[in-house]
Amino acid sequence: MEHWVYSTTIFGHGVSFNMDTLITMWITMLLLIILAFFTTRKLEMVPTKLQLVGESVIKYFNDIAKASMGNDNAQKHIAILLTLFLFILTANLVGQLPWKLIHLQTGELASPNNDINMTAAMAIVVSIYYIFFGIQKHGFKFFFKGWGINDIVITLVDTLELFVRPFSLALRLFANIFAGEVLVATVVSLTGLIFPLPFMLFELFVALIQALVFTLLSTTYISMAIAEEH
Repeated sequence: MEHWVYSTTIFGHGVSFNMDTLITMWITMLLLIILAFFTTRKLEMVPTKLQLVGESVIKYFNDIAKASMGNDNAQKHIAILLTLFLFILTANLVGQLPWKLIHLQTGELASPNNDINMTAAMAIVVSIYYIFFGIQKHGFKFFFKGWGINDIVITLVDTLELFVRPFSLALRLFANIFAGEVLVATVVSLTGLIFPLPFMLFELFVALIQALVFTLLSTTYISMAIAEEH
């Protein structure tokens, strides 16, 4: 799927932006802000349906984080985990909207996660986040285990993982969302609007699963970084 690319020059260097996914990224953030406003504007002891859904999502990830890293650490890191899940899920669902009805000169609007730059940016943020807290917890030992042969091997493997983890996070999310949108677009072009409906419903399930996978893996990486025995 071709992107709508806008090129310009900044400080004498050519820079290109994928405008289609930038626009849907801002739409995603706007939807989340609106949702957060209506969910929290009037909290009640007996929750409304929207408040109940919000509290259930928070409780679910809070329980997972507590089981993984303890209550104190869970309260410290739950914000980034919830942000990741809600943004990725909403961005995936935004990609299911009928953007083809909006005709662009080049490309078409699609999910922000259809862009490897978007998924890579989130993966890099997660990596920087858990490396920062790993160093804060363990100091230099977060990277270097010791001078023994086994310690050096473990150090090399852990260093390699610092590069592999963000790559795997970014590629997994991008590939699944991109493949799903290509599949739906192909089936629509070949069969019309009715037959692709099962595929579109399946993509809604994939949108949820991929958001969960990204968030749960991020939880695991943070937990490993701050564990007492790293």
